[in-house]
Amino acid sequence: MTQLTIAKAINAGLARAMEENPKVMLMGEDIGSLGGVYRVTEGLKTRFGAHRVLDTPLGEAGIVGTAVGLAERGYRPVCEIQFDGFTFPAFNQITTQLAKIHARSDGRLTVPVTIRIPYGGVIGSVEHHSESPEALFAHTAGLRILAPSNAQDAYWVSQQAIACDDPVIIFEPKRRYWLKGEVDETTSPGDPFSAAVIREGHEATVVAWGPLVPVALAAAQAAQEDGRSVEVIDLRSLSPVDFDTVTASVRKTGRLVVVHEAPTFGGLGGEIAARVTERAFYSLEAPVLRVGSYHLPYPPAAVEDHYVPDLDRVLEALDRSFAY
Repeated sequence: MTQLTIAKAINAGLARAMEENPKVMLMGEDIGSLGGVYRVTEGLKTRFGAHRVLDTPLGEAGIVGTAVGLAERGYRPVCEIQFDGFTFPAFNQITTQLAKIHARSDGRLTVPVTIRIPYGGVIGSVEHHSESPEALFAHTAGLRILAPSNAQDAYWVSQQAIACDDPVIIFEPKRRYWLKGEVDETTSPGDPFSAAVIREGHEATVVAWGPLVPVALAAAQAAQEDGRSVEVIDLRSLSPVDFDTVTASVRKTGRLVVVHEAPTFGGLGGEIAARVTERAFYSLEAPVLRVGSYHLPYPPAAVEDHYVPDLDRVLEALDRSFAY
């Protein structure tokens, strides 16, 4: 076991993928000499050369469009989008080209492109640097979406996404980049598209992903101190969603609270709530509740702590669920 931050784990995962396959290459703004804004790719240009770690112009549509062409020529490009809010200039390339080429070609073409997106808030940044746009991409068929919350998953997901023949978006929780954890570099955790029960409980289930997994765990611990047993699931994959694991948990606990940093309105929590209600209606002791940000543009840094869900808001949702 090695102790790594999430950022260092991603770096190590990318390096291993590049060592094992000379067709893996990295592309993005300032990822080479600078190592990226968050230094996630630090040292990789020196190690693998400027022909495999490319500093690109400031043009996300061009980055992804070039990656599509490279993938069709046999490469496995990994694009870094510098900040979540900068993804939108590439939205057309991702949703109308990258996501659809395999189906459009009747399976003859594959586009194994990985897109890394640091996402989420609570970093004290300015506008367009703290978005959580995962629902926009999850709505688009043809994309796989992963959201690691810890160093172990980050290390392996980086490699598994690159090895996948489908396009994969990895939403990396930027405010957790410096969160340390144990990484086993010898044993893969298995299917990256499966959810993980990371805390057992029998009275309620909390589902979270990415940056809010630590908040969900803290809420479960606080609930335990009040005599309540709460199970926590790290969803890990946002497309496809492992509804089987979530449903099995809810059938056991009878309650579900879904927590995500994106606004509640139109968020993935609504889809999860609907699916679980369809599958486990007679097991539910209370309505499925959602905890997310408000349906507003992301606010200035001075008030972002009031916008993003915190421990108190998750506990309040659990209290409401237990009150039924």
